[in-house]
Amino acid sequence: MIRSALLLSLLAALPLAHAAPDLTTVSERSGFQATGRYEEVVKLCADFQKAYPKRVKCTEFGRTPEGRPMLALVVSNTGAFTPQAAKKQGLPVTLIQGGIHAGEIDGKDAGFLALRETLDGKLARGALDKQVLLFIPVFNVDGHERFGKWNRPNQRGPVEMGWRTTAQNFNLNRDYVKADSPEMGAMLKLVNAWDPLTYVDLHVTDGAKFQHDVSIQVEPVYAGDPELRKAGLALRSGVIADIAKQGSTPQSYYMSFARTDDPQSGFVDSVSDPRFSTGYFPLRNRMALLVETHSWKDYPTRVRVTHNTVVSILEQVARNGKDWLLAAAAADARASRLAGAPVALTYRTTENSRMVDFQGYAYTRTESDVSGILMTRYDESKPQVWRVPLREDVVPDRVIAAPRAGYIVPAAHADLVAGKLALHGIAFRRLDRAIAQLDAETFRADKASFSATSFESHQRLSLEGAWKAEARAVAKGALFVPVNQPKARLVVAMLEPQAPDSLLAWGFFNNAYERKEYMEEYVAEEVAREQMAADPALAAEFKRRIETDPAFAKNPHARLEFFARRHASWDERFNLYPVLRTATAP
Repeated sequence: MIRSALLLSLLAALPLAHAAPDLTTVSERSGFQATGRYEEVVKLCADFQKAYPKRVKCTEFGRTPEGRPMLALVVSNTGAFTPQAAKKQGLPVTLIQGGIHAGEIDGKDAGFLALRETLDGKLARGALDKQVLLFIPVFNVDGHERFGKWNRPNQRGPVEMGWRTTAQNFNLNRDYVKADSPEMGAMLKLVNAWDPLTYVDLHVTDGAKFQHDVSIQVEPVYAGDPELRKAGLALRSGVIADIAKQGSTPQSYYMSFARTDDPQSGFVDSVSDPRFSTGYFPLRNRMALLVETHSWKDYPTRVRVTHNTVVSILEQVARNGKDWLLAAAAADARASRLAGAPVALTYRTTENSRMVDFQGYAYTRTESDVSGILMTRYDESKPQVWRVPLREDVVPDRVIAAPRAGYIVPAAHADLVAGKLALHGIAFRRLDRAIAQLDAETFRADKASFSATSFESHQRLSLEGAWKAEARAVAKGALFVPVNQPKARLVVAMLEPQAPDSLLAWGFFNNAYERKEYMEEYVAEEVAREQMAADPALAAEFKRRIETDPAFAKNPHARLEFFARRHASWDERFNLYPVLRTATAP
């Protein structure tokens, strides 16, 4: 007894530094009413590494504009703590990301809980033997620290939370292709290094009040490589089945009404543009899974559902990851032969629909004396089944033929475009000699339309027009971007001018559509008379336009421009997309 008492007293006297770190979260200790600040993430990242030194590494992969570290936990039971080791062992990489919208912070608290239980062998047993997990608790770190009680007024809990956008006011889930933010630049470098098979984006939805607690959306299912869609559908189906067994009521579409605030309008499934995670990763021939817990569920419920989803994803990848890796590699090989083939730039949902039973609540729709519009009010004490239409027939919309060789980016724009291509891991090369006349295709806009307002710091641009054969001079230092490479779909999405998130659509080439040189009106008047005197056919065409086109007839500037466009001083580069397409590699 004396020895036992002495031993206990010695153990009690040991420094606290030798005690096992506490890996619970503020959220867990509060009964999932609160969430911790980012300093907790910093501490937990280090403490998980300390508690599991052979299975967890805490790594910084970037710095935010406000100087905070962007942290990832690399988790593996096989010692694969580098991309090279993961590739050598043939392990799929699963990247799970929380807090891209830092007010929607379920993923951080659910992820830490699921990680601890998985490492302790309580859940997803053996899953970490068959994959490498990259867990990023908070992507939008600066936004996370813009902490407040009412940052998400249409969300139940936690008590306080972060902000949707970054310190520079970027919405990171609109930034995957254009990659303006330092945070996205850091993320893409991490993605290029690790090449995750599955990218998991944890969110909380906005919207109406209903009983369903989560939506699970995966791509490729409707878009991307047709064969890889089978893997995407299997992942989606597996996760939905798993969490349904645990009491959730998941749906495979985003639960936002077709007409705002009108439950009877039903739902429309669709394909996201590449600015979003689920639109971006299929272009890399990889899977993206979007988790959207329902904002009107309380925080304990949302964390539980997200936790169960994370565990299911780990189990699904462990079970199927080797086959899915082979499917992704085959998609890469097919993409490397995409030159000249049809590629969908956009997708649309047809009017075809089916009626579904949706678990909602009783509601009324009455005109508001505040706004004057019909307002829906829900009675959560009265569950109700809504019989509503679901449109989920998604088909390609704008389809183009990929160039037979690739794209030529002129030297004047090479540095800007090269920087963007490098961020995405796209292969290209600089031309070491000039080409006097390259047989190419050019895109001259028949109509260029600028957005009325700024969006994500850009004035967006859309064009009407078509590619046409035209020989052009190409200066030394231009870029050649081949289509035949694994990221061919991403190349097309970035450089086709009519793609929804192309560099052109985001306004990186707006200067090409701004007229810089002008002819004085009195000069244009003289030019017009000279041209008509010299060319009776032109004079007749002008007269016909005036007689048949009232808008033209009433517009003095358009009438003078009719002649200015035919003068030698007219800028032939105006409305010309600077990037060329070529059928042969230079």
